[in-house]
Amino acid sequence: MGTQMDALRADSRQISRRSALAALAAFAGTLAAKDTPRSARQIVDVHAHYYPQVLKDLRLPGPMNAWSLQSHIDAMGAAGVARSILSLTTPGVVASGEDGRKLVRESNEFAAKTRADHPGLFGFFVCLQPEDTEGALKEIEYGLDVLKAQGIGLFTSYGNRWLGDPQFDPVFAELERRKAIVYVHPTGPACCSRLIPGVADTLVEYGTDTTRAIASFVYRGAARKFPNVRMIWSHGGGSMPFLIERFDFADRSDTARAQAPDGFRAAASRFFYDIAQASNPVATAALRHVVPVNRVLFGTDYPFRTPLEHVQGLESGGVFSRDELRGVYRGHVERALPELLA
Repeated sequence: MGTQMDALRADSRQISRRSALAALAAFAGTLAAKDTPRSARQIVDVHAHYYPQVLKDLRLPGPMNAWSLQSHIDAMGAAGVARSILSLTTPGVVASGEDGRKLVRESNEFAAKTRADHPGLFGFFVCLQPEDTEGALKEIEYGLDVLKAQGIGLFTSYGNRWLGDPQFDPVFAELERRKAIVYVHPTGPACCSRLIPGVADTLVEYGTDTTRAIASFVYRGAARKFPNVRMIWSHGGGSMPFLIERFDFADRSDTARAQAPDGFRAAASRFFYDIAQASNPVATAALRHVVPVNRVLFGTDYPFRTPLEHVQGLESGGVFSRDELRGVYRGHVERALPELLA
């Protein structure tokens, strides 16, 4: 009995030493990352917002009215962000018809001028209203061919239609032809806004609507039909990583297999995901268990959160190694989405 107890104590000490060494190695890696000079990070932020004067002039209530370009530049410098890809946030352009087309065009031209006035510092995603198929196709052509935008910006849903809905197929067919980058921002869907008094839609519905949109895109066949559209989903994929077991189970059905022959995980692993407001180790660990690390990108949701907060979250979380962090910050964009640097 004594011999067995001695052996157990020895094993325990070995395990403790290994655990301690592993913890020290992780801590050292985190410290090294923290010590990286801000200017050396050269981060690309794929999820940052702007607010053009044409929308400010409408005097609609909302926090984006306080956005300023100089504050944005200052926040980038504080964290080592070398380039921000600008997009409109929810609700985008709410006017429809010719008024909507005019506001969309002027918003995109504002973003293009911002980029031109600050060479290398900004890119932008073209604002669209995909419910207006004709107007959207014209804006894709103008935005990508004339304004030379880095990609297209969409929302997770429009009314009660999510991005996999066949209504949007003509728009995605053109984006497929161009092998375009499409950045997707969540919104509060018509079905499910203001459900809980005192709880903002941003707390629950944004992550949920991102998951709805991903599920729609996969299970309604859009991912299969448009494989060359490079999708970037916000906020670490919303609640999708935490629901992966349910998607695995859904893949057993004939309907799911018809639209996603390789299964949900295979489709999801071909998308990209930013870590805006999801830089904590719970969210990032879940995401990296579902998709390859080279599909994870840096994002901030500025001005709602700052780049520095996200750098600190990633570097203190310990989920990514130093080399992996360099990929998240910039390397994955350089290798797979180089248009974002053009």
